[in-house]
Formats: sequence, structure tokens, C-alpha cells
Amino acid sequence: MARVCEFCEKRTESGGMVARRGLAKKDGGVGLRCTGRSFRKFKPNVQKVRALVGGKVVRVRLCTKCLKAGRIVKAVRGRVQAAG
Repeated sequence: MARVCEFCEKRTESGGMVARRGLAKKDGGVGLRCTGRSFRKFKPNVQKVRALVGGKVVRVRLCTKCLKAGRIVKAVRGRVQAAG
């Protein structure tokens, strides 16, 4: 699967942006007008990382939030690192 965190299942979400013009009534204007809607995708920052999983070095796709939080142990290239 593309762009999915294997740890927290974070994936691409869809949403939209609404373009408005005018000044709100509470601020003394005549109200906001919607001038356009565009749908977009919110994509997580997913990286391929070599990590220790079950004592073996494997490549996993992780979002940077999980990576920064230290939820996995990164593998050190060239030598075996003890899990713990």
C-alpha cells in the first residue's frame, strides 16, 4: 500500500478548501460569500526506514510522527544492534 504508516495506520485523507470573500456581519460587513470550493488531499509524511522488528532488520514505512516519538528502534548500518 502506498503512503500508509505501518505502525499507526495513518493514511491519505481527503478534504476541501472553501474560498470566501467579504467581511463577516459581526465585523460590520454584509456577510461572507463562497467564491469556490476545491477538494484536496492531506498526505502524511511517510518515510522508508530500516528498523529492528522482532530482532531482525526490516524496511518499514513510518510517518515522521511515529519516527520522532521513538516508537521504533532504527537499525545501525554495518553492525547488529541489541533490541531493548
